[in-house]
Amino acid sequence: MRTYLHKIVRANEFYLFLVIAALALVIEARSGQFFTANNLVDLANAMVVPGIFAVGAFMVLVSGGIDVSFPALASLAVYATTRILVDAEWGGGLWLPFLLAITIGAVLGAFNGLFASRFAVPVLIITLGTASVFSGIMQGVLGSVQIPNIPPAMSEFGEATLFVAQNPKSGLTSNMPVAFILLVVVVAAAFMLLRYTTFGRGIYAIGGDESAASRAGFNVRRIKFWLYVIVGVIASIAGLVRTSMMDQMHPTNLLGMELMVIAAVVLGGTAITGGTGTLTGAMLGTLLIVIVQNSMILVGIPTFWQGFALGVLILVGTGISAVQLTRRARRRSTALI
Repeated sequence: MRTYLHKIVRANEFYLFLVIAALALVIEARSGQFFTANNLVDLANAMVVPGIFAVGAFMVLVSGGIDVSFPALASLAVYATTRILVDAEWGGGLWLPFLLAITIGAVLGAFNGLFASRFAVPVLIITLGTASVFSGIMQGVLGSVQIPNIPPAMSEFGEATLFVAQNPKSGLTSNMPVAFILLVVVVAAAFMLLRYTTFGRGIYAIGGDESAASRAGFNVRRIKFWLYVIVGVIASIAGLVRTSMMDQMHPTNLLGMELMVIAAVVLGGTAITGGTGTLTGAMLGTLLIVIVQNSMILVGIPTFWQGFALGVLILVGTGISAVQLTRRARRRSTALI
């Protein structure tokens, strides 16, 4: 028991949880609204899309890369899907929008994977390029415009609720979206993949030391390729959820989310150089970012300070990761001596 408790106390997730708890208590003390049912549901609602994105970003970071193309990939996949279905006047079920979006997302992810697995170029540089390519295709080739009337199945999915929470004092209500179940499913599937499959162990091994992973028998090229295919699928799911919940397709709505999502994952304890990190930490980091963005207004802080707060969190998360890497390097040096 003592060893188990010591392990928990030393974990990054424990301290992140304490920060979240402290922030929640401060907001509650100032506003008296944080722990109300409708505010908690609002936080869960706001976490769905960045949470799904964070799963993909986490997998790439663990493998030793930094992907900044996933918002552009999601935008292109969902815009193409919505445009095709609207032009075809699709009135059927939700299965076809999901199938189309996932297929396009997988193809675009394979484009990333092909470059990442074949060329010895930092993934950050590759995905900076592909992000511009995806945006260019959407805005130039497809001539993207806002689509106010999305297919009925997508609209119904975005409006579907699990339950309604009401604030007893103000009477305000908030809907828990059915899409929250998708976040749970994506997180659970990623956890099983990373924890119980050779493919998942290979992702961690590549992030720790790519050469050592290759010598250990992992097919590095194949793992990298399929990793980006999976990330493309995850990103397209997040994009479809956002479009459905907004009840319209806005081509540029998702662009720019990469900084927030990567900051959340790094805050959760994932090393920027790869090899270490947990999905629990990534979700806690995402929750912290969402709380900062959504609850600042409850304590009377102007919304234009959100960018400042996000920047501070990025610096803090990067600093924590750098300190952890320095400590590991010192331990290895001491062990060798």
